[in-house]
Amino acid sequence: MQVKVSEFVGESRRSWQDAVENAVSEASRDINNISGVEVVNWTANCADNKIVEYKANIRIAYLG
Repeated sequence: MQVKVSEFVGESRRSWQDAVENAVSEASRDINNISGVEVVNWTANCADNKIVEYKANIRIAYLG
């Protein structure tokens, strides 16, 4: 088997960790055998000087 990598963006109103977990959950709908996750970038949207949405760009490694 070959290791493949796909990129995803996760979003959450709660935290960056939740954003990563949401991205992995979304990826698992189409991808089986996930073997690892690399967080590439953390970003957030702000309003009224507060974070209103957390975002995480991730790479998911899986056996395919």
